[in-house]
Amino acid sequence: MEIDAATLGKQSAGVLVVDDERTLRFTLQESLSEEGYRVETAADAAEALDLLERRDFQLVLLDQKLPDGNGIDLLRKMKAKRPDLQIVVMTAYGKFENAVEAARAGCFDYVGKPFELDHIKLVLSNALALTRATDELTRLRQAERRRAGSTAIVGGSARMTKIFETTRKIAQTGNSTILLTGETGVGKELLAREIHDLGPRRAGPFIDVNCSSFPENLLEGELFGHERGAFTDAKRMKRGVMELANGGTLFLDEIGEMNVNLQSRLLRALEQKRFRRVMGETDISVDLRIVAATNRDLRALVDQGKFREDLFFRLDVIRIPVPPLRDRIEDVPPLIDHFVAHFNRELGKSVTGPNEEALELLLAYRWPGNVRELKNVLERVILLESEEWILPEHLPLEIVSAGGSAPKVLETRLHSDAGVLTLAKAEQIAIEMALSQAGGNKTRAAEALGISRQTLRTKLKEYRIESVGGHDG
Repeated sequence: MEIDAATLGKQSAGVLVVDDERTLRFTLQESLSEEGYRVETAADAAEALDLLERRDFQLVLLDQKLPDGNGIDLLRKMKAKRPDLQIVVMTAYGKFENAVEAARAGCFDYVGKPFELDHIKLVLSNALALTRATDELTRLRQAERRRAGSTAIVGGSARMTKIFETTRKIAQTGNSTILLTGETGVGKELLAREIHDLGPRRAGPFIDVNCSSFPENLLEGELFGHERGAFTDAKRMKRGVMELANGGTLFLDEIGEMNVNLQSRLLRALEQKRFRRVMGETDISVDLRIVAATNRDLRALVDQGKFREDLFFRLDVIRIPVPPLRDRIEDVPPLIDHFVAHFNRELGKSVTGPNEEALELLLAYRWPGNVRELKNVLERVILLESEEWILPEHLPLEIVSAGGSAPKVLETRLHSDAGVLTLAKAEQIAIEMALSQAGGNKTRAAEALGISRQTLRTKLKEYRIESVGGHDG
């Protein structure tokens, strides 16, 4: 059955036609452009590889015989560079002599010359449909993995219930810009993914970028992409996340860390819904939803001249403040159940959960690292311990210290090895006690132990001792 390629977004699909016959190249370019494809042509293998480096294609029409090489060899090179390419081989022979070889190299299909243009269009439609279906399957698998380990959708507190209701409502619009605020680790990214998965753009891509992870000069290229030669290491064209997210959702995490100059360009792109790659000469139009997140007070940054007020208003259409875990402690038990079940599946364990005393300690802790910290603590315990229940002595010292149980837990650890205490275990316990007595201050703990701060840091990594919320001085 012929697939209607117009419904599959041909306007965003690039086709590269590789053939040494000038008339055929022109005919295919004209005909396929009328269908909505972006079409470029190459007369030989060298030109084709050069275009593949500089442009983005989803489909290739490739002649079997070229002036500077064999089409099957070029097919292999193209698939090595871009495994996702769908390549259709054209041959002047009634019988394709190298069909098996081409199939092994990754050929989608082949057509014999002369051919009908309608047949070529059908083959390309089917190839594009396979690409879209593969992308959708990948997206669904990623969504399922996110749900399996999701934290944003877990919680029965009144505050989170209200957030979930708001999320479901605004997700349906598909266009409104959303600003998520809250401390690090509260689940802003997972909430952004939930907004995407519940909305009309869920069939499109969800692309995220952390604005604090890139230096200023690299973040621009990450957002907008760049052309080949835009800077020293730009050896090929690169699409930016705004282009990759077309038709879907772009999540801009830590937006408050973006440089003011780059904020200006982002604002223009959001308002005009188009932009140019770095050193690009043509506009690229996009249709996407923006979800931004920050753990900083953007209004205060505006007053300090560190964030553009017009961009702030452009992002702050719908604001969702996500509360820290300490302000919704009733969500801790369901989160624990969720993570225990998740890590049991992932690690092949059968841990029941925390016993009553350990649960009291987990509820008494203020969780400065929020849900992410709770997840990390439970993963570490379930990975390293082999008992059915999570006990107080399995928990990091900062958690048992907050509950006033540090002396008792340390004593339990001292006598937990059948009367034999290794030097390594004694050293680990000494470090934990020093950190507890120093309130997490690594400088004071190192002084009490008679070692340098660097040595203490090395030991913390060696024994995998977590000191969340601690500091060096």
